[in-house]
Amino acid sequence: MNSKTVMQAKRGRLDGMRQILRYNWPQYVVGVVIVLLGAVWDCAGQGPKWLRVLGFIVALPAAWWCIVSLIASFWIYDWSPLYRWTWISNALPTAPQHWLHLHAGLDESSSTLRQLFPASEGKVGDFFDHAEMAEPSIQRARTEQHGGSTAGRVDYRKLPFPGASFDTVFLLFAAHELRRAESREAFMREVCRVLSPLGTVLLVEHVRDLANFAAFGPGFLHFLPTGEWRRLAKIAGLDVVKEKRMTPFVKIMLLERKP
Repeated sequence: MNSKTVMQAKRGRLDGMRQILRYNWPQYVVGVVIVLLGAVWDCAGQGPKWLRVLGFIVALPAAWWCIVSLIASFWIYDWSPLYRWTWISNALPTAPQHWLHLHAGLDESSSTLRQLFPASEGKVGDFFDHAEMAEPSIQRARTEQHGGSTAGRVDYRKLPFPGASFDTVFLLFAAHELRRAESREAFMREVCRVLSPLGTVLLVEHVRDLANFAAFGPGFLHFLPTGEWRRLAKIAGLDVVKEKRMTPFVKIMLLERKP
């Protein structure tokens, strides 16, 4: 069995969509309740007409986002090649020799990175911080460890690696979990510090834009605008050398440390 077959077999057909439901089930429960209450209220024909219209106006987007967010999740995490990660080799200018993968507690890609780059030396760090990342969804996500990672805990403000230790750093759906701007700035400066000159950072994130609003509703506020990632790159000493979309909802950015 080749490495590509192994990597694809790790995820079930609907695993990505199921994960979204598990991590965010309270929001879906609220959405379904709103839809049901709106339908019952309208069918009962009770109360002023304007109030029933208001109930319909509230229930309609709730129904839309419950359904469309799951369709988008299937598209992103199950149907597209994104979570098979085999595209990473072509996204990088050269194969890494010394790489670092930093995640916020849910590691679904380190084992795949080791398969993609078997001749390289890779390290993995978990920068989860209870005080910084208090959202219930990430707490639920941390209970799952599909990546088989044995990562040690690291402080995002002071990574435990010498300067210029890595030619590639992977930030895959993780950096946005730092909710405060000053925390993200400190983190990105540390990422740049441990990166060798002309080394690269592969950043993969949802972004706060119209497509993600259409799919995830108010949940798109959990994502950061593309402009914020560009700002963080600039203050850290990184150049944005490439940007592309993987589905309309996910931005892939290649950052390079200035010489």
